Amino acid sequence: MCNNCDYTIHGRNHHFGWDNSFVPAERVAPGSTIEFECLDSSGGQFDADSTVVDVPKLDFARVNPVTGPIFVEEAEPGDALKITIEQFKPSGFGWTANIPGFGLLADDFTEPALNIWKYDASSLEPALFGKNARVPLKPFAGTIGNAPEEAGLHSVVPPRRMGGNLDIRDLAAGTVLYLPVEVAGALFSVGDTHAAQGDGEVCGTAIESPMNAVLTIDLVKDARLRFPRFTTPGPVTRHLDAKGYEVTTGVGPDLMSGAKAAVSQMVDLLAGRYGLDPVEAYMLGSVCGDLRISEIVDMPNWVVSFYFPRVVFE
Repeated sequence: MCNNCDYTIHGRNHHFGWDNSFVPAERVAPGSTIEFECLDSSGGQFDADSTVVDVPKLDFARVNPVTGPIFVEEAEPGDALKITIEQFKPSGFGWTANIPGFGLLADDFTEPALNIWKYDASSLEPALFGKNARVPLKPFAGTIGNAPEEAGLHSVVPPRRMGGNLDIRDLAAGTVLYLPVEVAGALFSVGDTHAAQGDGEVCGTAIESPMNAVLTIDLVKDARLRFPRFTTPGPVTRHLDAKGYEVTTGVGPDLMSGAKAAVSQMVDLLAGRYGLDPVEAYMLGSVCGDLRISEIVDMPNWVVSFYFPRVVFE
């Protein structure tokens, strides 16, 4: 546990979805440092012994549990929470799955697939995928947010104005995140922790991994923030940059179609070059490949690029 933390919120204090009527797990003063025990996005439905036959059994009513909520004293609508991400304490276990009907190329990959990861939680050395690929790790929380002002239960799956399932890889240790407050106390929660993910999380899952998150929660009064924003402490891709990238592109009038084309071509490239099954190449791209909008001004066609780090195989 965290010796310098003011509170620890145990994993049993988790909930599914956002609801501003949830009873807080704790009430804290601004400036408090809190350790959260976060479950993986399956809510424990997958473990080290899981196999592909378990993927179709996944209960979507139990996905993306978040730990909390936390009532922050003095927080009012119009304020912002300032979340300093102090540390992650990884577990060493993770999983990546192709879930039928989910992901950018769901029409192309209709059968379930599952990869179970084991990594060194202390050293965070790159994690082995298959026989030859080693994926650099960068722990972060995929879901981090406040309760919405609208009454009732709201799904945790889509991201929202006040945060939620943002899946931003750079919400890692050292980053400072600002989240709009929409209800009294903010009702902050966090979960869906990942050991690694590419920008875009193209197959729909990253290295989903339970771990603890240590956060300092402060308050900015009258911030009038419309959407989340964050500041990183330094470079964000140095764990991937050492050997350069293979890059595929999609060009056309629709960004989603361009993204699909770029990823599909990378799947073909990786499968052909490294002898991977296409679904393996797809999942590998999800945990370490980055989708980027390269050009969005030269109408009527835009350019989407998919960057795959060569360090994974070299």
